[in-house]
Amino acid sequence: MSERRLVRIYVEGRVQGVGYRAFLVREANGLGLAGWARNRSDGSVEAVAAGPAVAIAALIDAARRGPRSAHVVALREEAAEEAEIFEAEGFVVAPTL
Repeated sequence: MSERRLVRIYVEGRVQGVGYRAFLVREANGLGLAGWARNRSDGSVEAVAAGPAVAIAALIDAARRGPRSAHVVALREEAAEEAEIFEAEGFVVAPTL
């Protein structure tokens, strides 16, 4: 079994208004991850995800691609804390920051 990993990612480019958060929710839930994705007021998308390291790696790969209409120009990742994961089951859309 893969070790548990928590990660925060910031994605820049054409990632708002193109279904990017919904794409991340589908991908993350398909991978069995917990967490959330939200738009940021600077035009980027932020996400926090928790789960097996192999599934986190797959989500990051998917986030670099995005949905067909998105254009990702930068993705940055950093460690996240357990307290940043919402109580809700699965991976959800969070309010814009």
